[in-house]
Amino acid sequence: ELGMYKKNCGLDNVLMSWGHDEFLYQVIKNHTKKTGTSIPEGGLYAIRFHSFYPWHTGGDYDYLANQNDKKMMEWVLRFNQYDLYTKSATIPDIEALKPYYQSLIDKYLPGNVAF
Repeated sequence: ELGMYKKNCGLDNVLMSWGHDEFLYQVIKNHTKKTGTSIPEGGLYAIRFHSFYPWHTGGDYDYLANQNDKKMMEWVLRFNQYDLYTKSATIPDIEALKPYYQSLIDKYLPGNVAF
């Protein structure tokens, strides 16, 4: 069951396939370090682990999760309700939404983000 891992080693110590979750997590982590801004830990968890359905929805791999992972799962689940099946056929008014989202970008990801 544990293979190369120790019980409750923490998901940040588990090797997973590289996907859009990890890519964006690494980009944001590096950018905020460079700019001195920060995103709450729960937000970073939501970005990094929102596609890890076997853990947060299926209850699998819980034996690898540490206490912090279990605490952060709430953030992942809160984010996930907006991730899938929330698409709309109605095209939003981009110009009306832009000031709100631009203010978030300016606050958390100022400057040019290196992808």
